Amino acid sequence: MQLVEQSEIDYQSETYKDAYSRINAIVIEGEQEAYENYIQLAKMLPEQQDDLIRLSKMENRHKKGFEACGRNLHVVPDMPFAKEFFAPLHENFQKAAAEGKVVTCLLIQSLIIECFAIAAYNIYIPWADAFARKITEGVVKDEYSHLNFGEVWLAEHFAESKAELEEANRRNLPLVWKMLNSVEEDARILMMEKDALIEDFMIQYGEALSNIGFTTRDIMRLSAYGLKAA
Repeated sequence: MQLVEQSEIDYQSETYKDAYSRINAIVIEGEQEAYENYIQLAKMLPEQQDDLIRLSKMENRHKKGFEACGRNLHVVPDMPFAKEFFAPLHENFQKAAAEGKVVTCLLIQSLIIECFAIAAYNIYIPWADAFARKITEGVVKDEYSHLNFGEVWLAEHFAESKAELEEANRRNLPLVWKMLNSVEEDARILMMEKDALIEDFMIQYGEALSNIGFTTRDIMRLSAYGLKAA
């Protein structure tokens, strides 16, 4: 239960702006990572190149939108922090791409990162300043279409992808909880409670796994890798 009203949040307080400098940097870097990842995937999936380049361009627009959100609050995003925040997922994606593991790359970008973004944006929107709310509402609609791309491709290749998906889930899902733990206090200042973020992420991620072809029993087992690290 929230203890304050949205109108009571002081967006210009030093405490809020300090926390915002890191959270804003994370969403900017997240969109930059997504932009680069979709370009990489376009090279790996030439038959899907047009769709993936279109998704990459959308991510670049999102990045510019979130940069504007920071400027609106006169906040300089802490980009070194954000790069460190995404480093483990970034490294895993690059390693998988170098090995030609399309399935692992899609799980990291189209499932984990997109579900993480959707959860964060859903929790943030009710508490955002008016400018950021409008930007974020537009972005989250696009993210669902990005999630859908990964779901559709992986569903079409589920039989041959299942084993790699399970291994990629085991290696990458625990990173989400470490990422959340590292910004728990900053997120709380922006009224984004960790438990709510976890719940929304697990709902989005579980639905995505179901749409790909995993059973409810499978999803519970795959999700447990994340909960062990929470």
